[in-house]
Amino acid sequence: MERSKIRGDFVLDSSVVIKWFSNEDDTDKALALRESYLEGNVNLASPDLVIYEIANALRYSKSLSETDVKNSISSLMSMGISIIVPTRKVIESAIDIAYQSDITIYDAYFAALAQELNFKLVTADEKLHNKIKKLGFVMLLRDM
Repeated sequence: MERSKIRGDFVLDSSVVIKWFSNEDDTDKALALRESYLEGNVNLASPDLVIYEIANALRYSKSLSETDVKNSISSLMSMGISIIVPTRKVIESAIDIAYQSDITIYDAYFAALAQELNFKLVTADEKLHNKIKKLGFVMLLRDM
């Protein structure tokens, strides 16, 4: 999909956001989503968990220094993406999704937040996508 054509409201899981800071499969699609957000064409949200997951993943990248990781997280937090703190309602929904879909609470929280906000969840994790696509609001980054 062309960058200018991406529109909508999305919760991004860590598998998508990490691509903003590393060169992986479908990095171009993740960057197109970010660009669409910066152009004002999409709304993006993630649970606060995304900050910890991204910082941890970058910390173990052999090509990044401590300063690089700090700068990457600072960049993420400065973008203005809605970073949502947990609520009782969403965590309870995440627990339900985790048990129903046999996934971690961590992964389920992204889905529960998307459900609560009435956003689409975008993931680059094909295994996760296959387990939760039945929810009806989950998109695989590769298919965008």
